[in-house]
Amino acid sequence: MADTTHRQTLSFLKRRFSEVGLNLVKRHGQNFLIDLNLLHLLIETADLQPNDVVLEIGTGTGSLTVQMAPRVAAVVTVEIDRRLHQLASEELIDADNVTMLLQDALRNKNNFDEAVLDAARQRLDEQPGRQLKLVANLPYSIATPVISNLLLTGITPVSMTVTIQKELADRIVARPGTKDYGALSIWVQSQCRAEIVRLLPPEAFWPRPLITSAIVHLQVLPEKRARIGDLRYFHDFVRSMFFHRRKFLRSVVISALKDKLDKGQIDEVLAEQGFAANTRAEQLSVEAMIALCDAVRQAALP
Repeated sequence: MADTTHRQTLSFLKRRFSEVGLNLVKRHGQNFLIDLNLLHLLIETADLQPNDVVLEIGTGTGSLTVQMAPRVAAVVTVEIDRRLHQLASEELIDADNVTMLLQDALRNKNNFDEAVLDAARQRLDEQPGRQLKLVANLPYSIATPVISNLLLTGITPVSMTVTIQKELADRIVARPGTKDYGALSIWVQSQCRAEIVRLLPPEAFWPRPLITSAIVHLQVLPEKRARIGDLRYFHDFVRSMFFHRRKFLRSVVISALKDKLDKGQIDEVLAEQGFAANTRAEQLSVEAMIALCDAVRQAALP
Protein backbone atom coordinates (compact mmCIF):
# COMPACT_ATOMS: atom_id res chain seq x y z
CA MET A 1 0.00 0.00 0.00
CA ALA A 2 2.32 2.75 -1.21
CA ASP A 3 1.65 6.45 -1.05
CA THR A 4 1.19 6.56 -4.82
CA THR A 5 -1.95 4.41 -4.64
CA HIS A 6 -4.07 7.31 -3.51
CA ARG A 7 -3.28 10.93 -4.22
CA GLN A 8 -5.99 13.31 -3.10
CA THR A 9 -5.75 15.99 -5.77
CA LEU A 10 -8.56 18.23 -6.98
CA SER A 11 -8.94 16.22 -10.19
CA PHE A 12 -9.01 12.94 -8.22
CA LEU A 13 -11.76 14.18 -5.88
CA LYS A 14 -13.92 15.61 -8.64
CA ARG A 15 -13.61 12.40 -10.66
CA ARG A 16 -14.40 10.09 -7.75
CA PHE A 17 -17.31 12.19 -6.51
CA SER A 18 -18.73 12.36 -10.02
CA GLU A 19 -18.44 8.59 -10.40
CA VAL A 20 -20.56 7.94 -7.33
CA GLY A 21 -22.82 11.01 -7.60
CA LEU A 22 -21.64 12.40 -4.26
CA ASN A 23 -22.48 15.93 -3.15
CA LEU A 24 -20.89 17.32 -0.01
CA VAL A 25 -22.89 18.12 3.13
CA LYS A 26 -21.98 21.64 4.25
CA ARG A 27 -22.91 21.11 7.92
CA HIS A 28 -20.27 18.38 8.18
CA GLY A 29 -17.50 20.89 7.45
CA GLN A 30 -16.08 18.78 4.62
CA ASN A 31 -12.98 20.48 3.21
CA PHE A 32 -10.40 18.12 1.71
CA LEU A 33 -6.69 18.89 1.89
CA ILE A 34 -5.51 18.73 -1.73
CA ASP A 35 -2.00 20.16 -1.33
CA LEU A 36 0.02 16.94 -1.15
CA ASN A 37 3.08 18.69 0.29
CA LEU A 38 0.99 19.93 3.21
CA LEU A 39 -0.54 16.48 3.67
CA HIS A 40 2.99 15.12 3.88
CA LEU A 41 3.94 17.85 6.39
CA LEU A 42 1.00 16.89 8.59
CA ILE A 43 2.18 13.27 8.65
CA GLU A 44 5.83 14.14 9.23
CA THR A 45 4.95 16.52 12.07
CA ALA A 46 3.02 13.72 13.79
CA ASP A 47 6.28 11.69 13.87
CA LEU A 48 4.48 8.38 13.45
CA GLN A 49 6.12 5.31 14.99
CA PRO A 50 5.50 1.54 14.66
CA ASN A 51 3.96 1.36 18.16
CA ASP A 52 1.50 4.21 17.55
CA VAL A 53 -2.26 3.87 17.43
CA VAL A 54 -3.61 6.79 15.41
CA LEU A 55 -7.07 8.21 15.98
CA GLU A 56 -8.33 10.04 12.89
CA ILE A 57 -11.55 12.05 13.03
CA GLY A 58 -12.92 12.62 9.55
CA THR A 59 -11.80 9.77 7.28
CA GLY A 60 -12.97 11.57 4.16
CA THR A 61 -11.82 9.60 1.13
CA GLY A 62 -9.12 7.85 3.14
CA SER A 63 -6.25 9.87 1.65
CA LEU A 64 -4.55 10.56 4.98
CA THR A 65 -5.47 7.14 6.39
CA VAL A 66 -3.88 5.20 3.54
CA GLN A 67 -0.57 7.01 4.02
CA MET A 68 -0.51 6.62 7.80
CA ALA A 69 -1.50 2.96 8.04
CA PRO A 70 1.82 1.43 6.85
CA ARG A 71 3.76 3.49 9.40
CA VAL A 72 1.87 2.59 12.58
CA ALA A 73 0.48 -0.31 14.59
CA ALA A 74 -3.14 0.64 13.92
CA VAL A 75 -5.46 3.43 12.80
CA VAL A 76 -8.95 4.03 14.16
CA THR A 77 -10.69 6.35 11.73
CA VAL A 78 -14.16 7.86 12.11
CA GLU A 79 -16.44 9.21 9.36
CA ILE A 80 -19.99 10.49 9.78
CA ASP A 81 -20.89 10.56 6.05
CA ARG A 82 -22.02 7.14 4.79
CA ARG A 83 -21.01 7.85 1.18
CA LEU A 84 -17.50 8.98 2.10
CA HIS A 85 -17.20 5.98 4.41
CA GLN A 86 -17.96 3.72 1.46
CA LEU A 87 -15.44 5.49 -0.77
CA ALA A 88 -12.75 5.20 1.88
CA SER A 89 -13.60 1.53 2.47
CA GLU A 90 -12.73 0.81 -1.16
CA GLU A 91 -9.37 2.57 -0.82
CA LEU A 92 -8.56 0.85 2.48
CA ILE A 93 -9.75 -2.64 1.62
CA ASP A 94 -6.26 -4.12 2.02
CA ALA A 95 -5.37 -2.19 5.20
CA ASP A 96 -5.90 -4.82 7.87
CA ASN A 97 -4.65 -2.56 10.67
CA VAL A 98 -7.37 0.07 10.06
CA THR A 99 -10.59 0.14 12.08
CA MET A 100 -13.25 2.17 10.24
CA LEU A 101 -16.20 3.58 12.17
CA LEU A 102 -19.28 5.06 10.51
CA GLN A 103 -20.64 7.48 13.11
CA ASP A 104 -20.26 10.82 14.82
CA ALA A 105 -17.08 10.90 16.91
CA LEU A 106 -18.88 12.86 19.63
CA ARG A 107 -21.82 11.77 21.77
CA ASN A 108 -22.43 15.44 22.51
CA LYS A 109 -20.33 18.60 22.55
CA ASN A 110 -18.70 17.64 25.85
CA ASN A 111 -18.05 13.91 25.35
CA PHE A 112 -16.60 11.47 22.85
CA ASP A 113 -18.80 8.59 21.78
CA GLU A 114 -17.84 5.53 23.81
CA ALA A 115 -17.65 3.35 20.68
CA VAL A 116 -14.79 5.51 19.40
CA LEU A 117 -12.91 5.32 22.70
CA ASP A 118 -13.52 1.58 22.96
CA ALA A 119 -12.15 0.99 19.46
CA ALA A 120 -9.01 3.00 20.23
CA ARG A 121 -8.62 1.29 23.61
CA GLN A 122 -8.89 -2.15 22.00
CA ARG A 123 -6.10 -1.33 19.55
CA LEU A 124 -3.93 0.09 22.34
CA ASP A 125 -4.39 -3.05 24.45
CA GLU A 126 -3.35 -5.44 21.66
CA GLN A 127 0.36 -4.96 22.41
CA PRO A 128 2.27 -3.50 25.39
CA GLY A 129 3.84 -0.11 24.87
CA ARG A 130 1.39 1.25 22.32
CA GLN A 131 0.58 4.96 22.48
CA LEU A 132 -2.25 7.06 21.07
CA LYS A 133 -1.86 9.96 18.66
CA LEU A 134 -4.61 12.11 17.17
CA VAL A 135 -3.76 12.91 13.55
CA ALA A 136 -6.51 14.43 11.43
CA ASN A 137 -7.72 17.04 9.02
CA LEU A 138 -10.41 17.94 11.52
CA PRO A 139 -13.83 19.09 10.30
CA TYR A 140 -14.12 22.73 11.35
CA SER A 141 -17.47 22.16 13.05
CA ILE A 142 -16.09 19.76 15.67
CA ALA A 143 -12.44 20.79 15.99
CA THR A 144 -12.79 22.49 19.38
CA PRO A 145 -14.70 19.72 21.19
CA VAL A 146 -12.48 17.00 19.70
CA ILE A 147 -9.26 18.63 20.95
CA SER A 148 -10.70 19.70 24.29
CA ASN A 149 -12.54 16.48 25.13
CA LEU A 150 -9.78 14.09 24.14
CA LEU A 151 -7.75 15.48 27.05
CA LEU A 152 -10.53 14.34 29.41
CA THR A 153 -10.85 10.75 28.25
CA GLY A 154 -9.26 7.71 29.84
CA ILE A 155 -6.97 7.27 26.81
CA THR A 156 -4.82 10.37 26.82
CA PRO A 157 -2.92 10.92 23.55
CA VAL A 158 0.80 11.59 23.58
CA SER A 159 0.25 14.18 20.86
CA MET A 160 -2.36 15.78 18.61
CA THR A 161 -1.40 16.91 15.11
CA VAL A 162 -4.32 18.44 13.25
CA THR A 163 -5.42 20.91 10.64
CA ILE A 164 -7.88 23.41 12.08
CA GLN A 165 -9.09 26.92 11.38
CA LYS A 166 -6.44 29.61 12.10
CA GLU A 167 -8.81 31.38 14.47
CA LEU A 168 -8.92 28.30 16.67
CA ALA A 169 -5.16 27.81 16.41
CA ASP A 170 -4.64 31.40 17.58
CA ARG A 171 -6.87 30.74 20.60
CA ILE A 172 -4.95 27.59 21.51
CA VAL A 173 -1.52 29.29 21.59
CA ALA A 174 -2.67 32.71 22.87
CA ARG A 175 -0.87 34.41 25.74
CA PRO A 176 -2.47 36.04 28.83
CA GLY A 177 -3.94 39.49 28.28
CA THR A 178 -4.55 39.05 24.56
CA LYS A 179 -7.95 38.99 22.85
CA ASP A 180 -7.64 35.31 21.88
CA TYR A 181 -6.68 34.09 25.36
CA GLY A 182 -9.45 32.21 27.10
CA ALA A 183 -10.61 28.94 28.59
CA LEU A 184 -9.38 26.83 25.66
CA SER A 185 -5.92 28.45 25.78
CA ILE A 186 -5.56 27.62 29.47
CA TRP A 187 -7.02 24.13 29.20
CA VAL A 188 -4.71 23.06 26.38
CA GLN A 189 -1.58 24.87 27.57
CA SER A 190 -2.01 23.48 31.09
CA GLN A 191 -1.24 20.04 29.65
CA CYS A 192 0.47 20.51 26.30
CA ARG A 193 3.28 22.21 24.46
CA ALA A 194 1.35 23.92 21.66
CA GLU A 195 2.78 25.04 18.32
CA ILE A 196 1.39 26.40 15.06
CA VAL A 197 3.48 24.53 12.49
CA ARG A 198 2.22 26.11 9.26
CA LEU A 199 -0.58 28.35 8.05
CA LEU A 200 -2.62 26.86 5.21
CA PRO A 201 -4.22 29.11 2.57
CA PRO A 202 -7.80 28.47 1.43
CA GLU A 203 -6.57 27.11 -1.92
CA ALA A 204 -4.93 24.18 -0.11
CA PHE A 205 -8.43 22.74 0.32
CA TRP A 206 -11.41 21.76 -1.78
CA PRO A 207 -14.06 23.02 -1.54
CA ARG A 208 -12.13 26.19 -0.82
CA PRO A 209 -13.04 27.59 2.63
CA LEU A 210 -13.36 31.31 3.28
CA ILE A 211 -10.75 31.25 6.03
CA THR A 212 -7.09 30.44 6.58
CA SER A 213 -6.29 27.18 8.33
CA ALA A 214 -3.28 25.89 10.26
CA ILE A 215 -1.43 22.72 11.12
CA VAL A 216 -1.15 22.60 14.91
CA HIS A 217 0.99 20.19 16.92
CA LEU A 218 0.17 19.60 20.58
CA GLN A 219 2.56 17.48 22.64
CA VAL A 220 0.92 16.26 25.83
CA LEU A 221 3.34 16.52 28.77
CA PRO A 222 2.65 14.21 31.74
CA GLU A 223 4.53 16.50 34.12
CA LYS A 224 2.16 19.34 33.23
CA ARG A 225 -0.94 17.21 33.70
CA ALA A 226 0.40 16.05 37.08
CA ARG A 227 0.15 19.62 38.41
CA ILE A 228 -3.64 19.50 38.08
CA GLY A 229 -5.30 17.85 41.05
CA ASP A 230 -8.64 17.09 39.39
CA LEU A 231 -8.79 17.40 35.60
CA ARG A 232 -12.58 17.43 35.31
CA TYR A 233 -12.92 20.00 38.07
CA PHE A 234 -10.22 22.18 36.49
CA HIS A 235 -11.85 21.92 33.06
CA ASP A 236 -15.21 23.06 34.40
CA PHE A 237 -13.66 25.73 36.63
CA VAL A 238 -11.69 27.32 33.78
CA ARG A 239 -14.76 27.42 31.55
CA SER A 240 -16.77 29.09 34.30
CA MET A 241 -14.08 31.77 34.72
CA PHE A 242 -14.74 32.93 31.15
CA PHE A 243 -18.55 32.81 31.11
CA HIS A 244 -18.53 36.59 31.71
CA ARG A 245 -15.23 37.64 30.21
CA ARG A 246 -15.44 41.37 30.96
CA LYS A 247 -16.39 41.01 34.63
CA PHE A 248 -13.81 41.22 37.39
CA LEU A 249 -12.46 37.91 38.64
CA ARG A 250 -14.09 38.30 42.07
CA SER A 251 -17.57 38.60 40.58
CA VAL A 252 -17.01 35.61 38.31
CA VAL A 253 -15.76 33.40 41.13
CA ILE A 254 -18.66 34.43 43.37
CA SER A 255 -21.12 33.57 40.61
CA ALA A 256 -19.48 30.23 39.82
CA LEU A 257 -19.23 29.10 43.45
CA LYS A 258 -22.27 30.73 45.04
CA ASP A 259 -23.56 27.36 46.29
CA LYS A 260 -20.21 26.30 47.80
CA LEU A 261 -18.43 29.36 49.18
CA ASP A 262 -19.64 32.66 50.61
CA LYS A 263 -18.19 36.02 49.60
CA GLY A 264 -15.96 36.19 52.65
CA GLN A 265 -14.38 32.85 51.87
CA ILE A 266 -13.84 33.84 48.24
CA ASP A 267 -12.25 37.16 49.25
CA GLU A 268 -9.91 35.23 51.52
CA VAL A 269 -8.86 32.87 48.73
CA LEU A 270 -8.30 35.72 46.27
CA ALA A 271 -6.25 37.66 48.84
CA GLU A 272 -4.09 34.60 49.53
CA GLN A 273 -3.44 34.28 45.78
CA GLY A 274 -2.47 37.94 45.57
CA PHE A 275 -5.14 39.11 43.14
CA ALA A 276 -6.09 42.79 43.03
CA ALA A 277 -9.73 43.86 43.12
CA ASN A 278 -9.73 44.74 39.41
CA THR A 279 -8.11 41.51 38.17
CA ARG A 280 -9.83 39.74 35.26
CA ALA A 281 -9.57 36.07 34.35
CA GLU A 282 -7.91 36.82 31.00
CA GLN A 283 -4.92 38.28 32.88
CA LEU A 284 -4.14 35.05 34.75
CA SER A 285 -1.32 32.85 33.55
CA VAL A 286 -1.92 29.12 33.24
CA GLU A 287 0.00 28.56 36.48
CA ALA A 288 -2.02 31.21 38.30
CA MET A 289 -5.31 29.66 37.13
CA ILE A 290 -4.19 26.21 38.32
CA ALA A 291 -3.23 27.65 41.71
CA LEU A 292 -6.55 29.50 42.02
CA CYS A 293 -8.53 26.40 41.05
CA ASP A 294 -6.69 24.31 43.66
CA ALA A 295 -7.24 26.93 46.36
CA VAL A 296 -10.95 27.19 45.58
CA ARG A 297 -11.35 23.42 45.43
CA GLN A 298 -9.68 22.98 48.81
CA ALA A 299 -11.73 25.77 50.38
CA ALA A 300 -14.97 24.20 49.10
CA LEU A 301 -14.22 20.76 50.55
CA PRO A 302 -16.67 19.72 53.31
